[in-house]
Formats: sequence, structure tokens, C-alpha cells
Amino acid sequence: MNPPTHAVSRRYALRQTFFFSAALALGAKTRRAGAAEIAPADRHFLMIGDWGWPGDKKPQHAVAEGMKAYVQSPGLKPDGLFLVGDNFYGDFPGGLDCPRWKADFEDVYPADAFPGPCWAILGNHDYDNEPVTKLQAELAYQKARPGTRWTMPAKWYRFTWPAENPVIDCLMLDSNYKNSVVSLTPEERTEQMAWLKAELAKPRRAPWLVAMGHHPLYSNGHHGDTKSLIDDWGPLFQEHGVDFYFCGHDHDLQHLEFAGMRTSFVLSGGGGASLHDVMNKERGPFAEKVYGFTHLQVNREKFTVRHLDADRKQVHAFSKTPDRKIEILT
Repeated sequence: MNPPTHAVSRRYALRQTFFFSAALALGAKTRRAGAAEIAPADRHFLMIGDWGWPGDKKPQHAVAEGMKAYVQSPGLKPDGLFLVGDNFYGDFPGGLDCPRWKADFEDVYPADAFPGPCWAILGNHDYDNEPVTKLQAELAYQKARPGTRWTMPAKWYRFTWPAENPVIDCLMLDSNYKNSVVSLTPEERTEQMAWLKAELAKPRRAPWLVAMGHHPLYSNGHHGDTKSLIDDWGPLFQEHGVDFYFCGHDHDLQHLEFAGMRTSFVLSGGGGASLHDVMNKERGPFAEKVYGFTHLQVNREKFTVRHLDADRKQVHAFSKTPDRKIEILT
């Protein structure tokens, strides 16, 4: 049955997801990704969120080392790296000249391992603690440091990849509606909504349309669902057939599907910050308190998402076709 074209109610989605996810999860196993699964002709991207922890850096470095080893897999040449927010927790002295640019970003995710762009969006901790210094530095770094892979031209932006015959169309959003220190102003929130509606109304250039923001619409983790995003973005994603929404904020790895919804919801928040417990055990098909990263493998006929832990062990994977058929990979 085709999904409805109108917005699905949140209550209906929450009621239906248990039955859907339970069926998908039957027989799922944990295993290391096999080289035969990685098609060299496809486009490959890695993703992390919640990574710039200022304290114990061992988890961040362990995940980064796992990613470095993973990209040595036969046939895997990453096009780029997605950074889905909370890029730098804590103080950020010096702004553009802060030593954390080198210590926490350039050196941990070096160009020889990850040569492509690093598309970044803002999390709530990118706003707090010296909000002007940190926020302005993240927005200005790309222009001020020619040659960097850091890519954040604005608080929200769009790009397609690759430029010729693109396979993925990305809407990079600022989900910081309310934060204890500073967030989007009401005027910015209105401006972004108008921009999002206009961008979604444009013809697709690629077969896959994805949106990314730091905060989840739906999450089984510590922070739970974000009602304001469900209300603002959920109907638009449904109306325009957004295939995926990727995010972080909860410090774990998740994949949520809802009956009748066109969008798959994927959370990748295990990049290095202290982990969060999974709070909701009934929604699925997957949520786990684990450090790790996400691999996106994309071609015109299939979009494959793999969650891997810091040791490169695949903890969950699924594929999706343009007609929205989901297959959990075991």
C-alpha cells in the first residue's frame, strides 16, 4: 500500500511503529561488514555526530581510528564526511585561531584518510559557551582557511553530489529552535522555514532527497522526540517525499521507521561524547548505546545505511529503494 500523501499524525506513527519494527528486527544479527558488499562504483559517505568532546578524547579518537581503518576496505573511497552537529563542546578560545581546529578536527580526521568535503551543521553545543566566538568561527572557517575540508557556508544550505549526474540532494538544516544560551531567532526560524518550503518545491536533481539537522524529530534516546520539529518539518518531509532525515543529539545510534511515513529517521550520535541510555525499547528497528559512525552507500537504485561501532563491527544496516522498500541487512 502506498503511503498517504498527507501528513501522518504523530500518534498514529507512534502506534504503528512497534509492529513495523518488530517484524523488521526478526533474525537481525551483528557482524562485520564484508568487502563484497561495498560497490566501488557507488558513492560513499561517512557520518558522525556529537564528536567534539572537550574531556576524555579516547572515545572520539577510537571512533576516528575505526573510520580510518574502515575506509581501507576494498572499493571504499569516501566522497565526503557528514558532521551532524555538536562539533565542539565547551570553550572555544580564539575563535578562528582556536587550537581545537587542529587538535579536534584537522588532525583527528586527516585529509589523507578523508580527502573529500566535511559538510557540517550546527548543534546546540556549537551555540553555547562563548556563543558568538564559536558560532561565528564555525561559519567563517571555510572562507578564512582556503583548502580546509570544513564546509559550512551558512546556518542552512543545500548541495547536490556529485555535480554531474548527482545521486543525492542534501538539505542541511539548523534545528536549534531553543537553547539555554542562544538559538535561532524567531526571524531566522521563519526565514529557514520559508527557504525549506521553497527548496522542497524545486524539482529534484538527484534520485535521493535527504535532510539533516542536529536534533531528531523522533528519538528513542535520552532527549526523546522534538515536537517543534515534528510539527514544522514532519508534514513537509511527508508532502515532498524526503527519503531520509539524519541527525545526532542523542549519543547513540538509531534507525526508526513509521508505518505510512515516507522518511526514514537515522540518528548517528556516537562520535565521541559521553553515551546516552536508550529509553524507548518499543520503537525500532534499531537503537543502541554505542560509540560509532555511519556509512552511507548510494547509487540511483539503492541507498544503504550501515551503523558501525568503533571496532568497525556492523551493528545495524538496512537498504532502501526509491519506491521506499526497506530491507534490514543481516
